Amino acid sequence: MDADSSLDHVFFPDSGVISAVAVYADGSIIEMATIGREGCTAVQAVFGAKSSSARFLVQIPGDSAKMSCAAFTRAMGSMPSFRRLMYAYVQAFLEQVMVSVACNGAHSLKQRLARWLLMMRDRDDDDTLQITQSLLAEMLGVQRPSITNAAEELERAGLIARGRRQVTILDRQGLVAASCECYQLVRARVAFHLPKTYT
Repeated sequence: MDADSSLDHVFFPDSGVISAVAVYADGSIIEMATIGREGCTAVQAVFGAKSSSARFLVQIPGDSAKMSCAAFTRAMGSMPSFRRLMYAYVQAFLEQVMVSVACNGAHSLKQRLARWLLMMRDRDDDDTLQITQSLLAEMLGVQRPSITNAAEELERAGLIARGRRQVTILDRQGLVAASCECYQLVRARVAFHLPKTYT
């Protein structure tokens, strides 16, 4: 879904990962938030928006449920339990965005890369992530040589292995230690608002 496109449908991932990204005038993008089975692409629709200012990109393919925005709006109005769940998700989503903004300015690229890989792993349940270094560079808002250097550091430490169009996490706990505190913070906030996410 492109930025400023109409919100016709809401997608609820059952597997796979979607990124909400900001798009700039020169065509460059940077990730604002990661969406997995804990959420959906409807943060703005919760408040009645008819279009989205973000672009949604499927990073890791998977299955998802699809709901028309009209049905979503009706459910928000007629199902209190659904409305409460969506408000809880909006809080978790916004806190993830706020932490990501602070993280981009406060922590090293190696730490941010470790955080991003862990967040993808949490949502995909697979230690091998089908992603490219070009994608990593785009999501983290850096040049490809910079992401290559950061990935090489993690690989030399035995935390990841890089292959053609994929990254395999070899040592999750080591990667957590290499990450910044933002990973645990986002995970804790999602678990607080949506307690069944990590069960």
